[in-house]
Amino acid sequence: MAGHSQPVTVVTGGAGFLGSHLTDRLLKEGHRVIAIDNLITGHLTNIEHLAGNENYRFIKQDVTQYLYVPDEIDFVFHFASPASPIDYLELPIPTLKVGALGTHNALGLAKAKKATFLLASTSECYGDPLVHPQREDYWGNVNPIGPRGVYDEAKRFAEAITMAYHRYHGIDTKIVRIFNTYGPRMRLRDGRVVPAFIGQALAEMPLTIFGDGSQTRSFCYVSDLIDGIFRLSQADFHEPVNIGNPREMTIKQFAEEIIRITGTKSSIEYRDLPVDDPKVRQPDIGRARKILQWEPKVQFEEGITTTIDYFRQWLARAKQR
Repeated sequence: MAGHSQPVTVVTGGAGFLGSHLTDRLLKEGHRVIAIDNLITGHLTNIEHLAGNENYRFIKQDVTQYLYVPDEIDFVFHFASPASPIDYLELPIPTLKVGALGTHNALGLAKAKKATFLLASTSECYGDPLVHPQREDYWGNVNPIGPRGVYDEAKRFAEAITMAYHRYHGIDTKIVRIFNTYGPRMRLRDGRVVPAFIGQALAEMPLTIFGDGSQTRSFCYVSDLIDGIFRLSQADFHEPVNIGNPREMTIKQFAEEIIRITGTKSSIEYRDLPVDDPKVRQPDIGRARKILQWEPKVQFEEGITTTIDYFRQWLARAKQR
């Protein structure tokens, strides 16, 4: 790592939901941030508040193309990837390419600059798990040729090449496996359950549940997730670390909570379960607790209320346009 007085950090996918929140945290920690994004799923509204910040620079580029950054660099955070079911089902080839070529290029940049590299991986590496809750030493149950396989296998390959660069080239690498995360700056129609249910509730439309609603998810508020990721970037640990909230709830329970908190008159509709949709999802965060002294702090009601308020304001602005 270069180790000058002000850390210089590259964030790929820097205009995305997580990438923009990560950028805010890094700037708060005194970093100078260079964000790279091709805006295929990211959006400039996520970073418009950073316009004119002397410690921030944005580069519009596809990271599957050769990455050239002239600056000295201390950290590379690789967050570029479509990350919702709608995105990676509509963009299967770009999803595979950013997981393979994009990770290769980002690792190459870290190697050239002697920088620390952190990969944003995913709980999707566990597939439709046969072990519950999921620990980092579980290898997963993934269908490589199913429709979700483009995302699952892209991230699994990304983890493999990251560990190869660590072992062969001696790069300081970290891998975070991100579980379901929510908060402001999510896209309303990105196909994930949090914005989908909130959007439907605010429009007083039926909330759409796929399957019978008994499948479970664990929802982590974005500030908690980013705190765990930042702590991991500073830790001397190289194997994957789960970051997520172990508070598990069924999709039906989640829909009922959204209806209650928004005060909507929406009903619930049931539709067929998509192929390979995981039946359970809950992180074992024992490793994060031990190594990072991290655990989530934001209570569900607080986080989801903030997120609902964000979408209310977003919809109000959209009506005025």
